[in-house]
Amino acid sequence: MQRIADQWKDYECLDAGEGEKLERWGSVLLRRPDPQAIWNRGNPALWQRVDAHYHRSRHGGGSWELLKPIPETWTIRYRELTFKVSPTGFKHTGLFPEQAVNWDWMQNKIVKAKAEGRTIRILNLFAYTGGATMACASAGADEVVHVDASRGIVQWAKENMTLSHLEGRTIRFLVDDAMKFLAREQRRGRTYHGIVMDPPSYGRGPGGEIWKWEDQLSQLIQAAGQVLDPQALFFLINSYTTGYSSVVLDNLLRTTLGKTRSGFIVTGDVVLPIRRDQLRLPCGIYGCWSDEDDEMVHSV
Repeated sequence: MQRIADQWKDYECLDAGEGEKLERWGSVLLRRPDPQAIWNRGNPALWQRVDAHYHRSRHGGGSWELLKPIPETWTIRYRELTFKVSPTGFKHTGLFPEQAVNWDWMQNKIVKAKAEGRTIRILNLFAYTGGATMACASAGADEVVHVDASRGIVQWAKENMTLSHLEGRTIRFLVDDAMKFLAREQRRGRTYHGIVMDPPSYGRGPGGEIWKWEDQLSQLIQAAGQVLDPQALFFLINSYTTGYSSVVLDNLLRTTLGKTRSGFIVTGDVVLPIRRDQLRLPCGIYGCWSDEDDEMVHSV
């Protein structure tokens, strides 16, 4: 199943093709690589309006070519949330706009649970700059625990909290290794009503711990399942690791959480609408376990 992030106003994918995508971030037009966009581009004149163009290097990494003056940082809004955007040396901007469809899904579940008078604790692992953290906090979660191995990225997330005026919410920011954190939480007997995670293909923890998606993902899901509350609402995993089908996530969830919990497992692609010709841009895969059958309104 596809989940499409089609509720943005400040972000838009204008076109994609021939290994690149053209995006509007507020009033700034960025041109970035995208290996899945292998079809032909549209109107060439549109691509010439770009403000900055990221070029990959043959030796790895890359750099931005500034074609017009742009600010070092600026902000964009999604519904009630505000995020800092800044082009980085790794082509990213600090936000994955396709994840907005998952923010909506989590928010809907939290709002419904709060209306029933429930206390809701959320855990965000590999939490990056905190899109999911802010969405869950804004929806009324009583506590959101934000865990990432990068101190600089956690600081960026704190800036997003301030921009979204969520300082009054209980958000715990932790620089930690995900597996070590889960082991400690299990020993403490702490549980969460919602867990969201976006594990990288490869990475290192703050203490040099090595992470490889294909080798450790099953172990990670099992460890997270140990701190998923008996009255949990959801478990959501996103992945940008290339070469893996959403069927892999389906199998992983069914052989882990599916063995111990009743509920519903749904997997598929997360996509962005492309303004040109009603195309869609694939942006990774997702897998979720939910306490009820409540697929997104924006699923297609």
